[in-house]
Amino acid sequence: MPTSESSLFPGFEARHIAGAGPGIHLRIGGSGPPLLLLHGYPQTHAMWHRIAPRLAERFTVVCSDLRGYGDSGKPEGGEHHANYSKRAMAADQVEAMRALGFRKFSLAGHDRGGRVAHRLCLDHPEAVERVAVLDISPTRIMYGQTDKAFASAYYHWFFLIQPFDLPERLIGADPVYYLRRKIGAWSGGINHFDPRALAEYERCFADAATIHATCEDYRAAAGIDLEHDAADLHARVGCPLLALWGERGVVHRLFDPLADWQSVAIDVRGRALPSGHFLAEEAPQATLEEFLEFFD
Repeated sequence: MPTSESSLFPGFEARHIAGAGPGIHLRIGGSGPPLLLLHGYPQTHAMWHRIAPRLAERFTVVCSDLRGYGDSGKPEGGEHHANYSKRAMAADQVEAMRALGFRKFSLAGHDRGGRVAHRLCLDHPEAVERVAVLDISPTRIMYGQTDKAFASAYYHWFFLIQPFDLPERLIGADPVYYLRRKIGAWSGGINHFDPRALAEYERCFADAATIHATCEDYRAAAGIDLEHDAADLHARVGCPLLALWGERGVVHRLFDPLADWQSVAIDVRGRALPSGHFLAEEAPQATLEEFLEFFD
């Protein structure tokens, strides 16, 4: 793996779990109860670098790339984009954790990783001790409340779901520009990001296969994921759930994340942190403190 990525996670070991779906790349470090961390769009597991080493003092921390992202496998989307359903992406992570020897674990997901975490809790309730979701409300609720303000702020939800290969070609014309513009808009500029982490995001996102896979992720979210959510309309996340969101972000401005999660989970707590979208990088100390209190 690149030196920049290795230096972000001192003491962590890089592994590739070939038997988990299309193959899942991850880093593992620390000791204690297992804690799986899942990233969002358009990043990789490197987003956790500011808090993972501290968490590793109390937990066995696994920072994983979702299918389609980072150095994990990137299969074709298949019929109805089912290979990028949150159901498929959640199953990858359960298989990866089992391969590491963990049949039950705690879980945190930011952005897309939070949506995978939500589905993982519904499909594999026996596997999850506790779950944290960062800067999201449930997908069904967010689509259901779409208005001009949301569509303007989250235009990428509607851009990325356009049929192949329109978004792929447009993003592929200058992927580094697109990535920097996207993450900068969500966080008030790119100065919040460690140059080593930013280099990892750029390296991975410049791959045409990643661009296509991440579009497939969003296409699945607007179709088959909503079908799965409708089928589970009355299902509730049974384990304790922590919702954190940025007080300078779109979710805080346009949604009620605590109430939204209380509508789909039994035991919910949480609050806004002084941050934009990228809590673990913009407000790492506050995020770390919330995690330590909740997961301990």
